Amino acid sequence: MLKMAVFNTKPYTKQFFGRANERFGHELVFFKERLTDQTVGRAAGFDAVCIFVNDTADAPVLTRLKELGVRLLALRCAGFNHVDLEAAETLGLSVVRVPAYSPHAVAEHTLGLILALNRRIHRAHQRIREGNFSLDGLMGFDLHGTPVGIIGTGKIGTEVARILHGFGCELYAYDVEPNDQCRQLGVQYVSLDDIYKTCLIITLHCPLMPQTHHMIDAKAIDKMQDCVMLINTSRGALVDTQAVIGGLKTQRIGYLGLDVYEEEGDLFFDDLSDEIIQDDVFARLLMFPNVVVTGHQAFFTHNAVSAIAETTLDNLSKFEQGQCQNALSCGLHVVSEA
Repeated sequence: MLKMAVFNTKPYTKQFFGRANERFGHELVFFKERLTDQTVGRAAGFDAVCIFVNDTADAPVLTRLKELGVRLLALRCAGFNHVDLEAAETLGLSVVRVPAYSPHAVAEHTLGLILALNRRIHRAHQRIREGNFSLDGLMGFDLHGTPVGIIGTGKIGTEVARILHGFGCELYAYDVEPNDQCRQLGVQYVSLDDIYKTCLIITLHCPLMPQTHHMIDAKAIDKMQDCVMLINTSRGALVDTQAVIGGLKTQRIGYLGLDVYEEEGDLFFDDLSDEIIQDDVFARLLMFPNVVVTGHQAFFTHNAVSAIAETTLDNLSKFEQGQCQNALSCGLHVVSEA
Protein backbone atom coordinates (compact mmCIF):
# COMPACT_ATOMS: atom_id res chain seq x y z
CA MET A 1 0.00 0.00 0.00
CA LEU A 2 1.29 3.45 -0.93
CA LYS A 3 0.24 6.81 0.46
CA MET A 4 -0.82 9.35 -2.18
CA ALA A 5 -1.77 13.02 -1.86
CA VAL A 6 -4.49 13.92 -4.36
CA PHE A 7 -4.42 17.65 -5.12
CA ASN A 8 -7.03 19.85 -6.81
CA THR A 9 -9.91 17.58 -5.81
CA LYS A 10 -13.63 18.07 -6.26
CA PRO A 11 -16.46 16.00 -4.77
CA TYR A 12 -16.53 13.77 -7.85
CA THR A 13 -12.77 13.14 -7.51
CA LYS A 14 -13.28 11.72 -4.03
CA GLN A 15 -16.31 9.74 -5.15
CA PHE A 16 -14.71 7.99 -8.12
CA PHE A 17 -11.25 7.54 -6.60
CA GLY A 18 -12.75 6.27 -3.36
CA ARG A 19 -14.87 3.73 -5.20
CA ALA A 20 -11.96 2.55 -7.37
CA ASN A 21 -9.63 2.33 -4.37
CA GLU A 22 -11.80 -0.32 -2.75
CA ARG A 23 -10.03 -2.72 -5.09
CA PHE A 24 -6.51 -1.27 -4.80
CA GLY A 25 -6.35 -0.44 -1.09
CA HIS A 26 -3.98 2.54 -1.18
CA GLU A 27 -4.07 5.35 1.36
CA LEU A 28 -5.48 8.44 -0.34
CA VAL A 29 -5.59 11.91 1.18
CA PHE A 30 -7.53 14.54 -0.74
CA PHE A 31 -6.66 18.25 -0.86
CA LYS A 32 -8.92 20.89 -2.40
CA GLU A 33 -5.96 23.13 -3.19
CA ARG A 34 -4.11 22.97 -6.47
CA LEU A 35 -0.47 21.90 -6.31
CA THR A 36 1.62 25.09 -6.39
CA ASP A 37 4.81 26.36 -4.84
CA GLN A 38 2.61 27.57 -1.96
CA THR A 39 0.89 24.23 -1.28
CA VAL A 40 3.64 21.74 -2.12
CA GLY A 41 4.52 21.39 1.56
CA ARG A 42 1.34 19.36 2.05
CA ALA A 43 3.04 16.53 0.15
CA ALA A 44 5.38 15.78 3.07
CA GLY A 45 5.14 12.14 4.13
CA PHE A 46 3.57 10.89 0.90
CA ASP A 47 4.99 8.34 -1.53
CA ALA A 48 3.10 9.82 -4.48
CA VAL A 49 1.31 12.98 -5.53
CA CYS A 50 -1.65 13.02 -7.93
CA ILE A 51 -2.41 16.15 -9.97
CA PHE A 52 -4.73 17.38 -12.71
CA VAL A 53 -4.36 19.65 -15.75
CA ASN A 54 -4.11 23.02 -13.98
CA ASP A 55 -1.72 22.07 -11.19
CA THR A 56 1.86 23.36 -11.23
CA ALA A 57 4.65 20.85 -11.78
CA ASP A 58 7.55 23.06 -12.79
CA ALA A 59 11.16 22.52 -11.74
CA PRO A 60 10.92 24.30 -8.35
CA VAL A 61 7.79 22.36 -7.35
CA LEU A 62 9.26 19.04 -8.51
CA THR A 63 12.49 19.76 -6.64
CA ARG A 64 10.50 20.40 -3.47
CA LEU A 65 8.50 17.19 -3.96
CA LYS A 66 11.75 15.24 -4.23
CA GLU A 67 13.06 16.87 -1.05
CA LEU A 68 9.86 15.86 0.74
CA GLY A 69 10.39 12.22 -0.21
CA VAL A 70 7.83 11.93 -3.00
CA ARG A 71 8.85 9.28 -5.53
CA LEU A 72 5.97 9.34 -8.01
CA LEU A 73 3.98 12.07 -9.73
CA ALA A 74 0.72 10.60 -11.04
CA LEU A 75 -1.18 12.66 -13.61
CA ARG A 76 -4.90 11.95 -13.76
CA CYS A 77 -5.00 13.24 -17.33
CA ALA A 78 -3.42 12.56 -20.71
CA GLY A 79 -1.77 15.94 -21.31
CA PHE A 80 1.54 16.72 -19.66
CA ASN A 81 2.49 20.16 -20.94
CA HIS A 82 2.32 21.48 -17.34
CA VAL A 83 5.06 19.09 -16.17
CA ASP A 84 8.78 19.81 -16.50
CA LEU A 85 9.86 16.35 -17.62
CA GLU A 86 13.52 17.30 -17.91
CA ALA A 87 13.51 18.34 -14.26
CA ALA A 88 11.74 15.10 -13.32
CA GLU A 89 14.42 13.11 -15.17
CA THR A 90 17.23 14.99 -13.45
CA LEU A 91 15.62 14.49 -10.04
CA GLY A 92 14.91 10.81 -10.62
CA LEU A 93 11.19 11.42 -10.09
CA SER A 94 8.88 9.00 -11.88
CA VAL A 95 5.93 10.51 -13.77
CA VAL A 96 2.94 8.51 -15.01
CA ARG A 97 -0.29 9.54 -16.71
CA VAL A 98 -3.62 8.30 -18.06
CA PRO A 99 -2.93 8.16 -21.82
CA ALA A 100 -6.48 7.19 -22.80
CA TYR A 101 -9.62 7.29 -20.68
CA SER A 102 -12.50 7.84 -23.11
CA PRO A 103 -11.88 9.29 -26.55
CA HIS A 104 -15.63 8.99 -27.03
CA ALA A 105 -16.30 11.54 -24.28
CA VAL A 106 -14.19 14.30 -25.81
CA ALA A 107 -15.23 13.48 -29.38
CA GLU A 108 -18.93 13.57 -28.50
CA HIS A 109 -18.51 16.89 -26.70
CA THR A 110 -16.76 18.22 -29.80
CA LEU A 111 -19.81 17.28 -31.86
CA GLY A 112 -22.04 18.90 -29.24
CA LEU A 113 -20.21 22.20 -29.68
CA ILE A 114 -20.44 21.93 -33.48
CA LEU A 115 -24.19 21.30 -33.38
CA ALA A 116 -24.86 23.98 -30.76
CA LEU A 117 -22.99 26.61 -32.75
CA ASN A 118 -24.37 25.61 -36.14
CA ARG A 119 -28.02 25.51 -35.06
CA ARG A 120 -27.64 28.34 -32.50
CA ILE A 121 -29.06 26.09 -29.80
CA HIS A 122 -27.63 28.26 -27.02
CA ARG A 123 -29.37 31.34 -28.40
CA ALA A 124 -32.62 29.50 -29.18
CA HIS A 125 -32.76 28.20 -25.61
CA GLN A 126 -32.51 31.70 -24.17
CA ARG A 127 -35.10 33.07 -26.59
CA ILE A 128 -37.66 30.41 -25.76
CA ARG A 129 -37.22 31.05 -22.03
CA GLU A 130 -38.04 34.71 -22.72
CA GLY A 131 -41.07 33.85 -24.85
CA ASN A 132 -39.39 34.80 -28.13
CA PHE A 133 -40.20 32.19 -30.79
CA SER A 134 -38.75 34.08 -33.76
CA LEU A 135 -36.41 32.12 -36.03
CA ASP A 136 -34.55 35.21 -37.26
CA GLY A 137 -30.81 34.75 -36.85
CA LEU A 138 -31.02 31.02 -36.06
CA MET A 139 -30.44 29.56 -39.53
CA GLY A 140 -27.78 26.86 -39.72
CA PHE A 141 -26.32 24.67 -42.46
CA ASP A 142 -26.31 20.96 -43.26
CA LEU A 143 -23.31 19.12 -41.87
CA HIS A 144 -23.76 16.61 -44.69
CA GLY A 145 -21.25 17.45 -47.38
CA THR A 146 -19.50 20.12 -45.31
CA PRO A 147 -15.67 20.05 -45.50
CA VAL A 148 -14.26 19.49 -41.99
CA GLY A 149 -10.60 19.65 -41.03
CA ILE A 150 -9.35 17.55 -38.12
CA ILE A 151 -5.95 18.61 -36.80
CA GLY A 152 -4.54 15.66 -34.88
CA THR A 153 -5.81 12.14 -35.53
CA GLY A 154 -4.89 10.23 -32.41
CA LYS A 155 -7.59 8.37 -30.50
CA ILE A 156 -9.83 11.40 -30.04
CA GLY A 157 -9.35 12.83 -33.52
CA THR A 158 -10.07 9.43 -35.03
CA GLU A 159 -13.30 9.14 -33.04
CA VAL A 160 -14.30 12.63 -34.21
CA ALA A 161 -13.68 11.50 -37.79
CA ARG A 162 -15.83 8.41 -37.21
CA ILE A 163 -18.74 10.48 -35.91
CA LEU A 164 -18.53 13.11 -38.63
CA HIS A 165 -18.25 10.38 -41.26
CA GLY A 166 -21.67 9.25 -40.07
CA PHE A 167 -22.98 12.76 -40.74
CA GLY A 168 -21.70 12.57 -44.30
CA CYS A 169 -19.07 15.29 -43.92
CA GLU A 170 -16.18 15.69 -46.35
CA LEU A 171 -13.21 14.92 -44.09
CA TYR A 172 -9.66 16.28 -44.22
CA ALA A 173 -6.92 15.87 -41.64
CA TYR A 174 -3.43 16.90 -40.71
CA ASP A 175 -1.09 14.81 -38.56
CA VAL A 176 2.63 14.13 -38.60
CA GLU A 177 1.69 10.42 -38.49
CA PRO A 178 -1.38 9.69 -40.67
CA ASN A 179 -3.81 7.15 -39.21
CA ASP A 180 -4.94 4.19 -41.33
CA GLN A 181 -8.26 4.03 -39.46
CA CYS A 182 -9.01 7.55 -40.62
CA ARG A 183 -7.99 6.74 -44.19
CA GLN A 184 -10.45 3.83 -44.14
CA LEU A 185 -13.18 6.38 -43.30
CA GLY A 186 -12.26 8.36 -46.41
CA VAL A 187 -10.26 11.03 -44.57
CA GLN A 188 -7.84 12.85 -46.87
CA TYR A 189 -4.53 13.88 -45.28
CA VAL A 190 -3.44 17.32 -46.44
CA SER A 191 -1.23 20.19 -45.26
CA LEU A 192 -2.31 22.64 -42.59
CA ASP A 193 -2.59 25.37 -45.21
CA ASP A 194 -4.94 23.18 -47.24
CA ILE A 195 -7.13 22.64 -44.18
CA TYR A 196 -7.24 26.37 -43.51
CA LYS A 197 -8.13 27.16 -47.11
CA THR A 198 -10.61 24.32 -47.68
CA CYS A 199 -12.56 23.58 -44.52
CA LEU A 200 -15.63 25.30 -43.12
CA ILE A 201 -15.16 23.56 -39.76
CA ILE A 202 -11.75 23.10 -38.14
CA THR A 203 -11.39 21.10 -34.93
CA LEU A 204 -8.20 20.70 -32.87
CA HIS A 205 -7.15 17.39 -31.31
CA CYS A 206 -3.38 17.62 -30.92
CA PRO A 207 -1.11 17.91 -27.86
CA LEU A 208 0.35 21.17 -26.66
CA MET A 209 4.10 21.38 -27.22
CA PRO A 210 6.46 24.11 -28.40
CA GLN A 211 5.70 23.30 -32.05
CA THR A 212 1.92 23.62 -31.55
CA HIS A 213 1.79 26.58 -29.16
CA HIS A 214 -0.45 29.25 -30.75
CA MET A 215 -0.64 27.25 -33.96
CA ILE A 216 -3.93 29.06 -34.58
CA ASP A 217 -2.58 32.61 -34.80
CA ALA A 218 -3.37 35.63 -36.95
CA LYS A 219 -1.49 34.19 -39.94
CA ALA A 220 -3.40 30.91 -39.78
CA ILE A 221 -6.74 32.70 -39.38
CA ASP A 222 -6.00 34.90 -42.42
CA LYS A 223 -5.75 31.73 -44.53
CA MET A 224 -9.15 30.42 -43.43
CA GLN A 225 -12.44 30.75 -45.24
CA ASP A 226 -14.82 33.49 -44.17
CA CYS A 227 -17.22 32.46 -41.42
CA VAL A 228 -15.18 29.37 -40.50
CA MET A 229 -16.14 27.37 -37.41
CA LEU A 230 -13.21 26.76 -35.04
CA ILE A 231 -13.45 24.16 -32.25
CA ASN A 232 -10.86 23.48 -29.55
CA THR A 233 -11.38 20.68 -27.02
CA SER A 234 -7.66 19.91 -26.71
CA ARG A 235 -5.40 22.46 -24.99
CA GLY A 236 -6.08 26.18 -24.64
CA ALA A 237 -2.70 27.46 -25.73
CA LEU A 238 -3.05 25.88 -29.18
CA VAL A 239 -5.04 29.02 -29.89
CA ASP A 240 -3.85 32.63 -29.70
CA THR A 241 -6.95 34.07 -28.04
CA GLN A 242 -6.24 37.67 -29.04
CA ALA A 243 -5.89 36.62 -32.68
CA VAL A 244 -9.16 34.69 -32.47
CA ILE A 245 -10.94 37.74 -31.07
CA GLY A 246 -9.61 39.67 -34.07
CA GLY A 247 -10.98 36.94 -36.35
CA LEU A 248 -14.38 37.14 -34.66
CA LYS A 249 -14.49 40.92 -35.13
CA THR A 250 -13.75 40.67 -38.85
CA GLN A 251 -16.14 37.69 -39.15
CA ARG A 252 -13.39 35.54 -40.61
CA ILE A 253 -14.32 33.29 -37.68
CA GLY A 254 -18.08 32.86 -37.76
CA TYR A 255 -18.37 30.33 -34.94
CA LEU A 256 -16.09 29.55 -32.01
CA GLY A 257 -16.43 26.60 -29.65
CA LEU A 258 -13.98 26.25 -26.76
CA ASP A 259 -13.76 23.74 -23.95
CA VAL A 260 -10.27 24.96 -23.04
CA TYR A 261 -8.67 28.36 -22.64
CA GLU A 262 -4.99 29.25 -22.42
CA GLU A 263 -5.42 31.12 -19.10
CA GLU A 264 -8.03 28.78 -17.64
CA GLY A 265 -6.01 27.94 -14.52
CA ASP A 266 -7.60 30.72 -12.44
CA LEU A 267 -11.09 30.21 -13.87
CA PHE A 268 -12.15 26.68 -14.67
CA PHE A 269 -13.36 24.08 -12.16
CA ASP A 270 -14.43 26.68 -9.58
CA ASP A 271 -17.71 28.50 -8.91
CA LEU A 272 -17.00 32.17 -9.61
CA SER A 273 -20.64 33.17 -10.14
CA ASP A 274 -20.53 35.71 -7.29
CA GLU A 275 -17.24 37.24 -8.40
CA ILE A 276 -16.15 39.67 -11.11
CA ILE A 277 -14.12 37.89 -13.78
CA GLN A 278 -10.74 39.64 -13.79
CA ASP A 279 -9.57 38.18 -17.11
CA ASP A 280 -10.52 40.88 -19.63
CA VAL A 281 -9.69 38.69 -22.65
CA PHE A 282 -11.95 35.89 -21.47
CA ALA A 283 -14.71 38.37 -20.62
CA ARG A 284 -14.42 39.78 -24.14
CA LEU A 285 -14.89 36.29 -25.61
CA LEU A 286 -18.15 35.84 -23.73
CA MET A 287 -19.59 38.98 -25.32
CA PHE A 288 -19.77 37.41 -28.80
CA PRO A 289 -23.11 35.74 -29.61
CA ASN A 290 -21.41 33.20 -31.88
CA VAL A 291 -19.11 31.84 -29.17
CA VAL A 292 -19.83 28.86 -26.92
CA VAL A 293 -17.43 28.17 -24.05
CA THR A 294 -17.59 25.20 -21.70
CA GLY A 295 -15.32 24.85 -18.68
CA HIS A 296 -13.02 21.94 -19.59
CA GLN A 297 -15.86 19.45 -19.29
CA ALA A 298 -15.37 17.46 -22.51
CA PHE A 299 -13.79 14.60 -20.52
CA PHE A 300 -16.52 14.68 -17.87
CA THR A 301 -18.55 11.48 -18.23
CA HIS A 302 -19.08 8.64 -15.76
CA ASN A 303 -17.16 6.36 -18.10
CA ALA A 304 -14.16 8.65 -18.45
CA VAL A 305 -13.83 9.66 -14.79
CA SER A 306 -14.12 6.02 -13.74
CA ALA A 307 -11.39 5.08 -16.21
CA ILE A 308 -9.16 7.91 -14.97
CA ALA A 309 -9.46 6.75 -11.36
CA GLU A 310 -8.90 3.08 -12.24
CA THR A 311 -5.86 3.76 -14.43
CA THR A 312 -4.28 6.19 -11.97
CA LEU A 313 -4.57 3.74 -9.09
CA ASP A 314 -3.37 0.87 -11.26
CA ASN A 315 -0.34 3.02 -12.19
CA LEU A 316 0.26 3.49 -8.46
CA SER A 317 0.04 -0.25 -7.80
CA LYS A 318 2.39 -1.07 -10.66
CA PHE A 319 4.88 1.47 -9.30
CA GLU A 320 4.67 -0.21 -5.89
CA GLN A 321 5.55 -3.49 -7.65
CA GLY A 322 8.61 -1.93 -9.29
CA GLN A 323 7.00 -1.35 -12.68
CA CYS A 324 6.60 1.95 -14.52
CA GLN A 325 3.29 1.80 -16.38
CA ASN A 326 2.04 4.62 -18.64
CA ALA A 327 5.26 6.44 -17.86
CA LEU A 328 6.58 9.76 -19.07
CA SER A 329 9.58 9.44 -16.80
CA CYS A 330 10.83 6.36 -14.95
CA GLY A 331 13.38 7.55 -12.47
CA LEU A 332 16.32 8.64 -14.60
CA HIS A 333 14.82 7.54 -17.90
CA VAL A 334 12.28 9.56 -19.87
CA VAL A 335 9.83 7.57 -21.96
CA SER A 336 8.76 9.16 -25.24
CA GLU A 337 5.08 9.90 -25.78
CA ALA A 338 3.10 7.00 -27.25
